[in-house]
Amino acid sequence: MPGRPARPSRRTAAATTTAALATALAVTGLLATAPAAQAAPPTPVDAATARAYLGQLTVAAEGSSSGYSRDLFPHWSTQYGACNTREVVLKRDGVDVVQNSSCAAVSGRWFSEYDGATWTAASDLDIDHLVPLAEAWRSGANRWTTAQRQGFANDLTRPQLIAVTDNVNQAKGDKDPAEWLPSRTSYICTYVRMWVHTKHYYGLTVDSAEKNTLQSTLNGC
Repeated sequence: MPGRPARPSRRTAAATTTAALATALAVTGLLATAPAAQAAPPTPVDAATARAYLGQLTVAAEGSSSGYSRDLFPHWSTQYGACNTREVVLKRDGVDVVQNSSCAAVSGRWFSEYDGATWTAASDLDIDHLVPLAEAWRSGANRWTTAQRQGFANDLTRPQLIAVTDNVNQAKGDKDPAEWLPSRTSYICTYVRMWVHTKHYYGLTVDSAEKNTLQSTLNGC
């Protein structure tokens, strides 16, 4: 997740977050509905497959953050021409996105799946690493090579990158699903499927609380 400074409070309502599934479920009636034509990250595995994948993940106490640095996960690599990973995701996840000669998004419309907010300025969006870089580090990525960490931080093939409201992304931080889930409850099943899909592909571990939350959520999907 990009380390950009927090936005002013003018978007507080749009950035409302939840730290637990119970809190999220309590606000069901207040949620926005995604536009029918909204672009999206790669589709994660279905709930049944996610449940099977979850059963295959190694359960281990979360490791230490000692030695962690975002610089160990080189991100926003050049994908083609002048376009880096951030700009590619903004183009993919938005509607009617126009880019300038430097590949920067100068106009468009983005629906933030986490909170249901719609934005028309790219500066209002962060590209979230769904499984946060620090979380990955504590779950096994500390043993990866720099090249492996770079691949993870720029992965456009798995459902690991998504454009969302910046304040919401910053509130999420490096929390796992036992600590944070989207306030937009209609997206929670998709979110946990994305999480398990990504952790399974990269062979990352889960801690007990994280697995319990994933399991109970997936059982309701």
